[in-house]
Amino acid sequence: MRSAQISRNTNETRINIEINLDGKGNSEINTGIGFFNHMLTSFSKHSGLDMVLEATGDIEVDEHHLVEDCGIVIGQAIRKALDNKAGIVRFGEARIPMDEAIAEVSLDLGGRSYLVMNASFDSPKVGDLSTQMVEHFFESIAENSQMNIHASVLGKNDHHMIEALFKAFARSLKMAVKVEGESIPSTKGKI
Repeated sequence: MRSAQISRNTNETRINIEINLDGKGNSEINTGIGFFNHMLTSFSKHSGLDMVLEATGDIEVDEHHLVEDCGIVIGQAIRKALDNKAGIVRFGEARIPMDEAIAEVSLDLGGRSYLVMNASFDSPKVGDLSTQMVEHFFESIAENSQMNIHASVLGKNDHHMIEALFKAFARSLKMAVKVEGESIPSTKGKI
């Protein structure tokens, strides 16, 4: 079973996560940020990754530290659960529509972290999540999982656009972590 547990405790946040890459998409998410909970639940469901995430932080200041640190621990947990990445597909891509919005995510688990995101939101917030935190969240995941992510979204409704992004990321990751053999998917012989 490809699973991991990570705890991160700082002066700003306290986060515990458990993931299972070979799960059924079950989740228990509690961040104190309603829309963010919704996005992480959707991510778990559509990636097939089981995730238990309990996070508290200084959201009375704003949600920046909590969202960033959740991205850090999710990235670290994915990286740890993948171990040496033997047999994985490595690459994934998905194009997901949601009403008027359409999101596309391509990713590579090849050990180099990089994020390219093309997204422009009209609203400063969706629910209690700042829209500018969406890119920062994916940046934190990319850096801590050593994942290369290219993401773009078009649409008119920021809720739909963000949700389509999370679902496209989920489907891309599901494809990339799938085991299809035993060898390391790199000419270098390691990732």
